[in-house]
Amino acid sequence: MAVSLNVTTAAVTSAITIFLAAFALGQLVVGPISDRFGRRWPVLIGFAVFFAGSVWCSLANDLPNLLIGRVVQAAGACATSVLSRAIARDLFTGAALARAMALIMIAMAAAPGFSPLLGGALDHYFGWRSEFVLVAAFAALGAVAYGSALGETHYSTRIALNPIAITRTYLSLIGDRRFVVPAATVSLILGSLFAMFSAAPRILIETLHFSPIELGLFFAGTVLIVFASGWLATRLAPRFGLDRSIKSALLVAAIGGIAMLFVSLFTPSFLPFLAAMSVFLLGMGIVNPLGTAQALSPFGEKAGAASALLGFWQMMNAAIGVWLAASVSHEAIFGLGVVLTVFSVIAVALYGLRAEQS
Repeated sequence: MAVSLNVTTAAVTSAITIFLAAFALGQLVVGPISDRFGRRWPVLIGFAVFFAGSVWCSLANDLPNLLIGRVVQAAGACATSVLSRAIARDLFTGAALARAMALIMIAMAAAPGFSPLLGGALDHYFGWRSEFVLVAAFAALGAVAYGSALGETHYSTRIALNPIAITRTYLSLIGDRRFVVPAATVSLILGSLFAMFSAAPRILIETLHFSPIELGLFFAGTVLIVFASGWLATRLAPRFGLDRSIKSALLVAAIGGIAMLFVSLFTPSFLPFLAAMSVFLLGMGIVNPLGTAQALSPFGEKAGAASALLGFWQMMNAAIGVWLAASVSHEAIFGLGVVLTVFSVIAVALYGLRAEQS
């Protein structure tokens, strides 16, 4: 892409930052809109906007147009992402909601897991523009599937759409421990996950000398761990309850994070790295759906706003985690170990406060 657009690779990478920033901020707008007007049309419009942004990116001949296309993409993607959680909250509660969140997490984890393989193959055979063509086609297919299979799901009291009402809604959520603690806990763990996804290519290629194809296969393999942990989450919650399951999974994630730090200091080789990463992913895959379900469950009438605020915090923590992992040290594996350890330990301590107060 850098060669095609006649810019540096660092400049092209800024498209990711732009996308994440627009994605995070857009959620804060889409959530309240859906609480006022329902889920169906915001989702369908989101698909259409994402489609338009993808086509724009595929036709971009310079970096500014690519960045514009990415912003448009993010504006559409944030609608479908945030409202997937809100729709799940509309339809389910309790253990059923936890199962639905686990399936959403598995679907979302498949994207960064399999995309390096698929994207690399498309780039090799058809060029980088074909990747945007594919996601545009996928958005069109998703819109048709959603429009035909699922109608409006938001039938509870509609919240007024004005800046004062929106601000009050967000402030009420921030002041409610039932939302803040599990939402902040999930955001910290998800921030760690994004740090891992950003640092792993550097570790595997620069330190462990993986080829690009081996890197793609590795990421595809990590999805299996997330699949397994999502399946396990649906079994743990009904048997042990959300609190005990989340607390135990947070400890597992923290053990994986601390193990990664020790690996970076003493044995920076593949098998110890894989073991530490697998332990963290196991804990993360349980915390994410169960913590999300716990954060959204009490807020049926404002599920859109709650999901939007949760998504905003997640993306902000993701941005911070990615930045810290790259900035703490020139050694990528050490920077990752520090981020995983700090974020997961803070998450354990934060969730412990909830347990003490409940």
